[in-house]
Amino acid sequence: MPCAMQRSRSCWRLAQLQLRKLPPPSQIAQTSIRQDAAFRTEGCPMAEADHAASRFASRLGQAIAGEEQRGLVFAFRARLIAVAVVMAYLLLAIDGQRQFYYIGVAVVFLLLGWVPHLLRRHRHAVPIRLGFVILDAILVTAVVILPPPGGLDYGFPIQMRVRGPELLYLVLLIVGSALSYSPLQVVWTGLWSILTWTVGVVLVNQRPDTLQIPPDIGASPQALLQLITNPYYVGYFQLLNQVVLTAIATAVLAAAVWRSRALLLRHTRAEIARADLARYVAPDVADAIMSDPAAAESFGAPANRNVAVLFADIVGFTGLSEHMAPDRVVRLLKSLHERGSGVVFAHGGSLDKYLGDGFLATFGGIRSQPDAAARAVRCAVALQGEVERWNAKREQRGHVPLRLSVGVHYGPVVAANVGSAQRLEFTVVGDTVNIASRLETLTRTLGCRIAVSDAALTEARLHDPALPAFDAAGDRRLDGREQTLSVHVWPCRS
Repeated sequence: MPCAMQRSRSCWRLAQLQLRKLPPPSQIAQTSIRQDAAFRTEGCPMAEADHAASRFASRLGQAIAGEEQRGLVFAFRARLIAVAVVMAYLLLAIDGQRQFYYIGVAVVFLLLGWVPHLLRRHRHAVPIRLGFVILDAILVTAVVILPPPGGLDYGFPIQMRVRGPELLYLVLLIVGSALSYSPLQVVWTGLWSILTWTVGVVLVNQRPDTLQIPPDIGASPQALLQLITNPYYVGYFQLLNQVVLTAIATAVLAAAVWRSRALLLRHTRAEIARADLARYVAPDVADAIMSDPAAAESFGAPANRNVAVLFADIVGFTGLSEHMAPDRVVRLLKSLHERGSGVVFAHGGSLDKYLGDGFLATFGGIRSQPDAAARAVRCAVALQGEVERWNAKREQRGHVPLRLSVGVHYGPVVAANVGSAQRLEFTVVGDTVNIASRLETLTRTLGCRIAVSDAALTEARLHDPALPAFDAAGDRRLDGREQTLSVHVWPCRS
C-alpha cells in the first residue's frame, strides 16, 4: 500500500506567486495583500491553495512591513539631521531674537516627527502618521507665509513671502516622505502640501492691500512689468505653476517609490521561496530551480518520474536514548540531521522528511536527474564515512559509537503537493518509498550497513561503473510484501 512521506514545510508552489505589485502591508492593506497573492494550484484543492497563499502573503507582508519600519526609522533620523543643519544655519545667518523663534519652530517640527516615530508600531500607526503629515504641512506653510510675531520680521510685505523660493521647504517635506517606502505617504504629503500652500496664497491674495492684474491694463509691457515687480502683487498664474510642478514632482517621486517597492517585493518573494527550498536541497540547486521559469512554474504539480529513494536510521537509538538526558538526545538528533543533510546536498539530493532518528532523502524528486540512482548509492556510502568520522570524535569524548543503516531503491513515484489546508506539503508517493524503507529495516537481519535493491544498483552502474563494490545477498522477502526482491549489501565481505 503506497504511503505518503509528507514534508515538514510549506507547499513549494508558494514560490510561484505572480510577480506583480502588492499593496503596502499596513493595516489598511492586509486584506489586499492576501487577495493579490495569485497562487498557482494545479493539482491542489482550492481550500489548500487559499490557505497556502494566505500563509505566504502573511510572510511577505511581515517582510515588507519590516522594511517599512526600517524606512520610517531612517526617515526620522534624516529629519533629525535636517533640523540640526537648519539650526546651525539659523545661528550663523540670523541675529537676535529671530533665532529663538525659528529654532523653536525647528524643535516643534522635530517633535511632529518624533511622536509618530514613537508610535510606529501602534495598531493605528498609519492614520497617526498621515495625521502628523497634515500638521507638518500646516506648520511649514504657516512659518513660510506668516511673518514672525512680535515685530521680529524685516517689515517686508507678506505678499513677497509667497513669491520667493519658500515653497521649496514643502517640496523638501515631500522628498523626505519617500524615505518611508510608502507611495501612499508620498502622495498624501504632496496633496496636503499643495492644499495648505494654495489656501495660504489665496488668503494672501484676498488681502485688501494685495495687487492683481486689472482687466483694463492693456498690453503695455511697461505697465505689466511695473505691476509684477510691485512687492504687493500676487498672481494666480504663479500659483498655478507652483501647484502643477509640485504635483508632477509628487507623482514622479511616488512612482519611483512604487517601483522601488515592487523591486523589493519581487526580491523578497524570491528570497522567501529560495530560503524555504534551500531547507531541502543544496543552495545551488535552489538557485537553479528559482532561476528557471519553466521549472519553477511546474514545481509542485503532480509528476510521474523515476526517483532514487534513500532511508537512513540510527540502529538501536531507542535503547541509547533511554540513558540520555532529553537535551542530549535533541543535540544528538540535530547533529545527525546536520551531518546527513550536508552529505545529501553534496550529492545533489533533497531531504523529504526527518524521521526522528533518521531521514528520508530523494534523488531526482524535485528535478530530473538521469544519474539519480548513482547519486543515491554514492550518498549512502558517503553517509557511512561521515558517521565513521563522527564516531571517532564521539569515542574521544567517551560516547558510545553510532551505527547508521541505509536502504536505497530506485523506481517510479508521483511527486506532488499533498496534505490538507492546515498542512500542505511536497512529497513523493509510491511503492518505491515503501521498498526503500523495508530495505533499511533489512540491514539488521543481514548484518550490513547499506542494503540496495538490484534495480537501484543496476541503474546506478549504468551511469557510474566505478561505484564501490557490493555483495549480492540474493532474493529477499521484505516485510509486508509477497514478491521477493534481489538485494545487494555493503560493506562488501569479499
